[in-house]
Parts: sequence; structure tokens; C-alpha cells
Amino acid sequence: MRIPIFQVDAFASEVFRGNPAALCPLPRWLDDSTMQAIAAENNLPETAFFVREGDGYRLRWFTPTVEVELCGHATLAAGWLLLERLETTRVAVAFATRSGVLEVRRADGGSLALDLPALPASPMAAPPALAEGLGAAPRETLRATNWLAVLDDESAVRAVKPDFATLATLHPYGVIVTAPGDGCDFVSRFFGPSFGIPEDPVTGSAHCTLTPFWAARLGKRQLRARQVSRRGGELSCEDRGDRVRLAGRCALYLEGEIAL
Repeated sequence: MRIPIFQVDAFASEVFRGNPAALCPLPRWLDDSTMQAIAAENNLPETAFFVREGDGYRLRWFTPTVEVELCGHATLAAGWLLLERLETTRVAVAFATRSGVLEVRRADGGSLALDLPALPASPMAAPPALAEGLGAAPRETLRATNWLAVLDDESAVRAVKPDFATLATLHPYGVIVTAPGDGCDFVSRFFGPSFGIPEDPVTGSAHCTLTPFWAARLGKRQLRARQVSRRGGELSCEDRGDRVRLAGRCALYLEGEIAL
């Protein structure tokens, strides 16, 4: 069996930046164990599989160790692959997922816009493992689908040296650290060691929480964000109430075939 595979760097205008995703368009679903094995072999933050369903597609995401409920960067990458390579006459594509219908649409300046659910966080006292795992005491802690730790400034976010074993004890929650940015509205990093992702380069789903948080804090709906991982990534974010719109670019790194 030969399965097409593409690797796309999402939220990046050039390769070796942003967040890499492997993409496998399928004529029909493989069994779950095979998809998980492919994701483990790829050893990227996410491998996405999609199958046509009506006028759109059904999309699933796998880290090297588990299937996840929501992944922004691999959805943007899948949208790029369809709109720029496989179905170039389309202006938008809708994906049915575990988190509802997510749309990727052509946007201004050659970027793509991704529609995601808003996941606002509520203030919550954090367990000791959070500060211990970050090696820093947050000024605020909140929780939605992940812990959100607010630090003083961008330099504090960049300086975090996480203890991944300790942060993994917070499962089923990952950890977002954030602060006001230098030259942008806010910066962040994301750690998900219990999901097989010690540090994610650019995390679209984290911005489902970061966007409403900073929109309320800064009193603005349109925000510019930077994820300050080693690879780094740039995102344009818009708070739309119960939805979040993220815009960014993608760069194709490779294409080939998996031989099974």
C-alpha cells in the first residue's frame, strides 16, 4: 500500500520555521493503530489524516503517542494542502472534526484564515507542580483545556526552562505560558509532555484560549501574537466571541509516499 504524505510548516512563511505537520490524504480510513504508528514514525508534533466527506473532509490528528481533540496548526496545513495543491479552484474548505466543523479560507496577502472554537480560561489556583515544573511563579493562573500561566514579560517567557517530567503530572492538561510581547500584543510557549509533545513550536489550539484572554485584557479584538519557541511562529488573531480566527502562512517542506 502506498499512502501520500506531505510535510508542511504551518504559521511560517519559510521552511524550518513555524510548526511542522505531516499530512496524509486518504481515500478511506486506515485502522486507528496504523494511523497512530504512522504518527509515531513521523515523530512530528502532529500527523493529520483526512478523508473526503460530502463537499468537505473529515480530519483527525495524532501526536506521536495519542489522538487529540483539537489541533490548529495541522488544520491550517491541511487547508493549505487542499487549497494550494490538491483543489486549487476552491476558496475555502471545511473539516468535520472532534471539535466541530473547522474552516480554512483564503485570506489577504496570500495567508490563510482558520476558524476555531474559543476556549476561554477561568481563574484557578494552580497545583504546586505548575510553578515547580516551570521553574517560575506565575502572576496569574487560569485553566481551560490547558493551564494558562501569566508571567511578567516576554523575557520571563523566554527564560522558562521546563521540567517536563513534573509538567507531565498535570495530565490531562498542557501548559501555556504567556506575557505581553515586545513588538507584538502577546507572546507564548506551550508544553504538552504527557501528550508526547515536550514543547510545541506553534500551537493554534492554545490561541483559542490566549485570544479571548488578551482581547479582554487589552480591550481589542485584533491581536498580533508570537510563539517564542526555538522555531518560532507569527499569528494574527481575532476574537469573535464564541469563535477565534487565526491567520498565517504555510511552507511545503516535503512530499512523498509511505510504503506499508
